[in-house]
Amino acid sequence: MIIRPMTVDDAARVIDIYGRAMTSGHATFQSEPGTWESWDAGHLAECRLVACDGDGRVVGWAGLSGVSNRCVYSGIAEISVYVDPDCQGQGIGKMLLAELIKTSEESGIWSLEAGIFPENEASIALHHSLGFETVGRKRGLGRMTYGPLAGQWRDVMLLQRRSTVVGVE
Repeated sequence: MIIRPMTVDDAARVIDIYGRAMTSGHATFQSEPGTWESWDAGHLAECRLVACDGDGRVVGWAGLSGVSNRCVYSGIAEISVYVDPDCQGQGIGKMLLAELIKTSEESGIWSLEAGIFPENEASIALHHSLGFETVGRKRGLGRMTYGPLAGQWRDVMLLQRRSTVVGVE
């Protein structure tokens, strides 16, 4: 497995993986994967990664989104990590998240946040294994608009990882 910076040539696979992950009902509130243009606009330019298998095929991706435009939040980002459903359980998500942590710290980001549905126990365990702590639960944060859970209000677990590398204690 190779982890490398994402390029625009990866756009179709990034959107495809996101769309396929949505079918579980436990990945996102979004009902459509959207376009590369919307994905690109919603993610920070730095710290965009893909995981490629031995054939060079993109099988997972990770990226960051800003949490606020206010300058005090400039070192804080929300993470996204998605693995092709056909490739899950092989450690790809852990490799992507570990590299995302490293590159984010190199970019001066001192706090990473994740919002994860409580039913997505594998994702919560993955984040905990790499130093994230559960800091709260937002009850009934949003209502699903698609799939078998359409109409249901969903809770979201809040996880955070504060860097020790960037100098935050």
